[in-house]
Amino acid sequence: MPLQDKMRRARHLAKKLSSPFKGLPKEVSVLTAISFLVAVGFGLIIPAIPIFAKTFGVSNTLIGLIISSFAIMRFVSGLFSGKLVDRFGERVVLGFGLFMVSIFTLLAGLAQSYEQLLIFRTAGGLGSSMFSVSAGALILRVVADNQRGRAQSLYNGGFIAGGVAGPAFGGALIALSPRAPFFIYSALLIAAGTVSMIYLHESRLGARVESQQEERALTIREALQIKPYLYSLFLAFLGSWILFGMRSSILPLFVVEDLGASASLVGLSFTIALIAQGSVMVRAGKYSDKNGRKPVILVGFSIVMLALALLVLSTNTTIYLIAMIVMGLGAGFAASAGAIVGDVIKGKSGKVYAFWQMAGDAGMMVGPILLGFISDYFSYRTAIAFSAAVFSLAIIAAIRIPETNTASLGDSRKPQLNEG
Repeated sequence: MPLQDKMRRARHLAKKLSSPFKGLPKEVSVLTAISFLVAVGFGLIIPAIPIFAKTFGVSNTLIGLIISSFAIMRFVSGLFSGKLVDRFGERVVLGFGLFMVSIFTLLAGLAQSYEQLLIFRTAGGLGSSMFSVSAGALILRVVADNQRGRAQSLYNGGFIAGGVAGPAFGGALIALSPRAPFFIYSALLIAAGTVSMIYLHESRLGARVESQQEERALTIREALQIKPYLYSLFLAFLGSWILFGMRSSILPLFVVEDLGASASLVGLSFTIALIAQGSVMVRAGKYSDKNGRKPVILVGFSIVMLALALLVLSTNTTIYLIAMIVMGLGAGFAASAGAIVGDVIKGKSGKVYAFWQMAGDAGMMVGPILLGFISDYFSYRTAIAFSAAVFSLAIIAAIRIPETNTASLGDSRKPQLNEG
């Protein structure tokens, strides 16, 4: 083989093995590490919460309230968190939010009654809102337009990796004590908060982001005049309905009660779906940076729609597992929808990002309640079919949404934003 060919192959191999964070601001790698720590801990306590709550002798309805209370607080405090970000900056709010969740998680693990557990889990939702709004706004703001999809995918990848690792250890901890996962989660949040305070310090990361681009913060009213942002709210609502709300509520019951499978298969299927999602997400993000958000989003939501059809038709666990793999692949592409918000806000606008997050939180709240009602009066398959029918609207939205990656955004006066 000629030396020139060998060198060409060596360069090609080095390029493939290069860090996925190459060329991105350091904030991206730091926030990805933080998201991993948070997700590991969250994966630990999710299976522990109902078991721990059951020790207080309460009903399943009250156990459900414990789980919903966290999401409800995230929803109602979203705009408040956005205002804090605009007032004090992402870094301060992020660190404070992580430490707040850590404290209330520790107190939840020490709860001596159901009422204490409910109060502390609800209060933790405020800290979670502060963290997620500030981290999401920061990671979308510090990167260039042609990096935003990749950065968002890497950040979400941290959550996926942690989401796979957490449940693997959660079962062993619950066997020791249902309180143990709360204490470990609290420690992981302290570690994440410490990382944010040290490595997100401006002296380590260079110039302030604000100095790179002094732009007035976009208001929610102005953002709502931008069609891509309106569509992104709709996609966030429906995406969270399916990918979080349905999966965490009726889908496990469908597997156990309708398909007659074991509960362990539910955990296995979720893990497989996350792995499938992670396998394509970074590549999908890169593709959206190069070729636009719209084609990637359309492919992602179309694949999720296919997965819903497979779930409705599932008569055995094999079809179900195939459906979950397909859903994971679709979610990996659909994750690029979050980059639309970054394309729109450009400069500092925590409230606009928070409002988008609230749309997703609303989907997580409305979906389980409505689907639970349908499954009680009809069947799990009917509830999934209903979700598929509603989700078809997301396909229409993905077709109609204007491209945002190549436009000059963040200013509602530009007419191309309102086309489509």
